[in-house]
This record gives sequence, structure tokens and C-alpha cells, in this order.
Amino acid sequence: MITVGMLHSKKHPSKVKKAFAWAAVAKMEGVNFYYFSPHDVDFTTNTISGYVYERGEWIQKDLLFPDVIYNAYGMKTDEEIDVYNRLSKMIPFTSHSVGNKMSVYKRISKIPEFEDYLIPSIRVDQPEDVLQAMTKYTKVIIKPVSGSQGKGIWFIEQDGEHFHKIVDTEKTTTNRKQLISDLQDLINGQDYLVQPYISCRTKDGNPYDFRLHVQKDGEGKWVVSIIFPRIGTMDRVTSNLSRGGSMGMFRSFLEREFGDERKNMRQTLEKFAERFTNEFESTFDVKFDELGIDIGVDENNKLWIFEVNWRPGNEEFVFDIAKNHIPYAVYIANQNKTN
Repeated sequence: MITVGMLHSKKHPSKVKKAFAWAAVAKMEGVNFYYFSPHDVDFTTNTISGYVYERGEWIQKDLLFPDVIYNAYGMKTDEEIDVYNRLSKMIPFTSHSVGNKMSVYKRISKIPEFEDYLIPSIRVDQPEDVLQAMTKYTKVIIKPVSGSQGKGIWFIEQDGEHFHKIVDTEKTTTNRKQLISDLQDLINGQDYLVQPYISCRTKDGNPYDFRLHVQKDGEGKWVVSIIFPRIGTMDRVTSNLSRGGSMGMFRSFLEREFGDERKNMRQTLEKFAERFTNEFESTFDVKFDELGIDIGVDENNKLWIFEVNWRPGNEEFVFDIAKNHIPYAVYIANQNKTN
């Protein structure tokens, strides 16, 4: 029987919502499953003090290394990263990081079919890079190269000699000199990129995008598992759920926002997800088990790629997602045994 291990930085599975879903689906599929963190690994004995879900509770046991690891979360400390790297050389992982926003941008720019869906992105080395972008686009977005969940995003709009800035929900108006000073402080501690602002708003004026969640199935093939709109509050420029946004129902949202074009938009998004995922993965030397593709739709119904995530967090659909993850993990384990 195949054993799947879930590797996460949090020490106890009760802190990770998806752990129970994976355990439940594994049991239904006849697969052994346990949860562990880097601190539970003993390389001298090749054992792991992992957690198994039995009789309604998580029980810690000394277990042999699993056949395959679902690496649920990126590691943070040097010690965690070292364990992560050592395990990855011994046991197949189901996925890998896609890299930061700029590396993803560069990969997609080399795929002719999808280059037109890219939002022009420039790394910010100095405040002048932002000012030059504003002379071309008037409205721009500044975001961390390695950021996630909509954190650290700035919106700036030029209005004559003044600049209107929105950070989270805080709106301020400043002059050129002060803006340069603010930008210098911003980029001193982190890498940022600047993009033209793409207006993607509902009829009521709320920012939104579509999350296309694609996964590998038990045969190692990509499937579109979930598509849903993420809708932000009117006082924000992004729709991230972690920044006050909400999740909408795909079918009713399409009907409300696209009317007679709803069927075409649904097919467009589904076909885009299928085509893009295969082409994007082909630019890597590694394979992925899932991707979260965030797509904006402007006033002309043109699609834009906002972001590509390697571990999209969709807590509302953890059981649906696990139903593909467990069979794919078994597929990876069996492939590794035959190679």
C-alpha cells in the first residue's frame, strides 16, 4: 500500500485545515497517510515522528519515510529548508515552486501563444522607474516581486502635478518630491515591480478576478477542478481573499456580469486554463501537481494574467482538491517505483 506524507511547516495537523481532508480522502482511496513537519524528521534512522488520524484524533507515531511527499507549504527557516532539500533528493515531491513574479513573467513571455496575455512588468531599481511607467500608463500598480495574498501592493495615479496613492484602503495625495521619497523607502527593503493598472471591476465597481485552479489527476493529466471569482471591496484595488475580498459563485457571477456572453466567457476561461497549464509547465524541468492562475478581464473582455501560484489556498474546496491530490500522489509514487 502506498504511503503519502504531507510536509508542512506547522508542527501539528490540527493547525492545517487541509490535513484532515487529505487524511479522509486517503482513507477512502485505500492509501496510508500521515502529516509531519521538518522537526519530526530523523535522518539517522530514516524515520519520521508523524501524525496519523485514527478514531477521531491525530496520534503521533514513529513511521518509515513515505513513498511520496505532498509538500504543502514552502519552508521558512534555514533548518526547515535544509530538511526540505534533503528529503527532496530521497523521496519524490508532488510539486515545486514556480518562482517569483518576475521569473514567472519571463517564462510566460517566451511562450508566443500567451505573451499577449501578460501585463507589462518592469523591475523597480529606483523611483525613476515608476515615474517613467506613469508617463506611459498614468495608472500603475507596484507589487513585491516575492509577495503573496495581495500584501504590499500600491496603486498610484497621476493627476497633473499630484499623485493619488492607495495602499490597502488608505488613500493619500502627494507631490512628486514626496512620492520619490516614499518610493525610495519602499524599495530599500524589498524587490518590487511596476505594471500598468488593469481595470477589472464588476458592474457595481468592485475589483475582481477569476481564480482558475488546475490539478493533476490520478493519470498525471491536467484537469480544471475549480473556477471562481474573487471579489474585492470597493475601496481596494485588488480582490485577494486575505485582504477583505470574498468568493463568488461562478455560474451566477457570469450571468450577472456577462449576461448573454456568459457561456462564451466560461468556455474562454476553461480553454485558457487547459492550454496555458500545459505550455507553462513545459518551460520547467520539474512537474507540478496544481496551479492557481489569477485572470483579470478588462472592459473589452480581454484576459490578462495577474499571477500564477504553485500552492493556491482554497480552503472552501479542500475536500474537492484532495480528491485529485491523493490519486496524483499515488501516481507519482508508482511512477517513481517503475523508474
